[in-house]
Amino acid sequence: MAFQISKKSKKSRARQGLLKTSHGAVQTPFFMPIATRAAVKSLAPDELKDIGAEIILSNTYHLMLRPGSEIIKKAGGLHNFMKWPGPILTDSGGYQVFSLGAKAGIESQAKAVKMFNNGVKFRDPTNGREHFLTPEKSIEIQKDLNSDIMMVLDWCVGYPTSKKALEKAVALTTEWAKKSKAKSLKLKVKSLLFGIIQGGVYKDLRLKSLRGLLKIRFDGYAIGGLAVGEPLKKMYETIDFIVAKMPEEKPRYLMGVGYPEQIVEAVKKGMDMFDCVIPTRHARHGDLFTWINTDLGGKFYKIISIAKSRYKNDLKPLDKNCDCYACQNFSRSYLHHLYKTKEMLYFRLATIHNLKFYLDLMKEMRRLIKANQL
Repeated sequence: MAFQISKKSKKSRARQGLLKTSHGAVQTPFFMPIATRAAVKSLAPDELKDIGAEIILSNTYHLMLRPGSEIIKKAGGLHNFMKWPGPILTDSGGYQVFSLGAKAGIESQAKAVKMFNNGVKFRDPTNGREHFLTPEKSIEIQKDLNSDIMMVLDWCVGYPTSKKALEKAVALTTEWAKKSKAKSLKLKVKSLLFGIIQGGVYKDLRLKSLRGLLKIRFDGYAIGGLAVGEPLKKMYETIDFIVAKMPEEKPRYLMGVGYPEQIVEAVKKGMDMFDCVIPTRHARHGDLFTWINTDLGGKFYKIISIAKSRYKNDLKPLDKNCDCYACQNFSRSYLHHLYKTKEMLYFRLATIHNLKFYLDLMKEMRRLIKANQL
């Protein structure tokens, strides 16, 4: 079996396990640094390994546009192209197409993105070139990339949205999931293939979506369409409901979430896999995650906004509880100086630190699960 559970907490629904892939096994629960365009912003692969990254996420949509999956295939696949030796999960591109439409605004959305029963048509925002992405095409591209975990093409809908629109999204997502699975079998894909549960905050639609995917049979199941504007309470209620219905023996992936406390809460509810742009994006904007306590009790972290003048003369390390390169070698004053002068070194150090914080958080949760303390 690709996924094995080694420990279930007696305190919550949290569990620890091992997910086996073609490029190695990954301990769960885990967080995937985002290498959207075959690179985690400002970091080299060896730096990712040094801070404890075991698996990363890249995006089908962006790599399809640039440089093109044909080039990556000629290079021997995405691992060889970017020189990352570990597992890679590739998103299908569905969320990025949804985002493209959302950014266009309500009036322009129909022009930016057009949905059909067999796929979605959109224009490259850089050059205006038209593309048509189908479930089958997404699988073909991901096979060219040689990713370890492929995601089916889904239709993601934001919040708030009418139930009627969500019903259509669930129906299309299920139909596209069937086509994705059929294409993967035809191409004899060896990668793991995950289905994506949609349905917004409606429990009946979430259950309908899950049941449709279970009939198709996937290697893992993801919860999509959350953290798209809904209240946090609604997000937690949705996770609580659907996790209880998801297969115990399959890995569970909460897509695009989130802040540290949200990940901790989701792990307690039984989720295994996470990704989010928050650590790298916050780093670029001067917000750095630092530990208050490492037992995850109460408020366990704070965000330092390094641009604030109070840090100009602060010669303390950024975070005494972090052993990353930035914290071991440089002061808050120096990081403040780098940020204010827009030195590229700041972005590297900040990204290293924030990702290390997230990866250490996952490591700490795995320890606490073993000890029945989470």
